[in-house]
Amino acid sequence: MIRQSHAVRRWSGAGRSRRRIERLCGYPEWHVLTRFAPAPTGFLHLGHVVNALHVWGAAREQGGSVLLRIEDHDRQRSRPEYDAAILEDLAWLGFAHHGPVVRQREREAIYQEALRPLIDRGLVYGCRCTRSDLQGERYPNTCRERCLPLADGAGWRVRFEPGVERFVDTIKGPQEQDPSEQCGDLLVRDRLGNWTYQFVAAVDDHLQGITDVIRGEDLLASTGRQLRLAWLIGRRTPPRFWHHPLVMKSPTQKLSKSDGDTGIRELRASGMSSAAVLDMARKVGNLLT
Repeated sequence: MIRQSHAVRRWSGAGRSRRRIERLCGYPEWHVLTRFAPAPTGFLHLGHVVNALHVWGAAREQGGSVLLRIEDHDRQRSRPEYDAAILEDLAWLGFAHHGPVVRQREREAIYQEALRPLIDRGLVYGCRCTRSDLQGERYPNTCRERCLPLADGAGWRVRFEPGVERFVDTIKGPQEQDPSEQCGDLLVRDRLGNWTYQFVAAVDDHLQGITDVIRGEDLLASTGRQLRLAWLIGRRTPPRFWHHPLVMKSPTQKLSKSDGDTGIRELRASGMSSAAVLDMARKVGNLLT
């Protein structure tokens, strides 16, 4: 079964809900609009710069704009010093974004409003499972029929029925993913009260009018579930997706924020110019022409 024949198409309240949500946002519409969306859980490294080159490069080629979104939905791991450093490093590198910075920690009312129609339709349920209860990446829908409330200390999950999401990735080509087989019913809010990445990314991309999602290929597997969420909250024209290769520390390990020798802070402190850092990122990202 493909999404176009999915039962969620019969939800007649999608447009009304989106109009209510958009009144909370007030973003302009753009022909081509993408975003750079780092999490302030560490300092920027060369992998982030490679992604930024892809994002701003694609926007420039298409006459579009780039929004800056700080994905600080994980309140326990996000730090204000990382937030400030991200802004400083982007300015030093010459990456200029359009409009105000959006921070997810300031969008609680928007996420509540986005989820409300799904709650009203009985698509969201409470879950008491812990990580140790799970086997593998797919949640086995253990709490689906337990009728647990959406209470503090419980995770919130959205029901995913079987159905294939089909899309054409600009870099990877045609893709098919069944979120119900990949991940089961999706966690959208954790037991600590944090909205999950999958949910806030889908909501923000929808409400900000993002036309092109440009990110690393490690997130390719997340696309189907985000498309499903976007459909459920009322998005009828999906964005284009671009999943570019990652910067690898080794053949099996991607670069991470813990790799200080590639951190922008460290490279700046060593005396490298912004132009030299950008050239290094183009080289490791195979973006030299």
